[in-house]
Amino acid sequence: MFVLCLARMNGIRLLEKIFAFYFMSHIPITLFIDLQTVLPGYFYPEALRDLLQWYSKEYKDPMLLHPPEWFKSFIVCEGLLQLPFFPIAAYAFLKGSCHWIRTPAIIYSTHVATTLIPILSHILFHNSTIESRWSPQTWQERWMLAAIYAPYLFIPVLLLFTMLLSSTYNPAKFGNTFLNKTKKKY
Repeated sequence: MFVLCLARMNGIRLLEKIFAFYFMSHIPITLFIDLQTVLPGYFYPEALRDLLQWYSKEYKDPMLLHPPEWFKSFIVCEGLLQLPFFPIAAYAFLKGSCHWIRTPAIIYSTHVATTLIPILSHILFHNSTIESRWSPQTWQERWMLAAIYAPYLFIPVLLLFTMLLSSTYNPAKFGNTFLNKTKKKY
């Protein structure tokens, strides 16, 4: 409903700017923070390693300091599959109305939303009292950490609904040229 209301009010341009900002901001986060969990420490200057330590301790996020193997697999996917997509998506949404971004955006958004479900479940329900003093111990700490991760679920879901429901990106509006060409041949 939110997407349809924004689209009717010509708010699709606002959504495109939000998506562009999301993808542009995700590039340094992936390169300088997230990939530290899977790359050797010497790849990063001490200031970035210290930033990761500070964040992990301040917000009680042990997954970045001592990532479980399943979390590392998500970070590898982020580095190999998502990172190359970020500048392409940022360009498409900055330019606006790029119909060709629809299918890659649907693939991206479903992939990311799917990975965030186990991450948020781990944050909220994993018994971390035995693991580390830097793990969230109280519900307040758990909800704070979940709130940090939540935009990485919310924005992709919003992107998915925009690609599926917006008339700007709906193939019915601009016509499916492949199907039209196929129909003409027969």
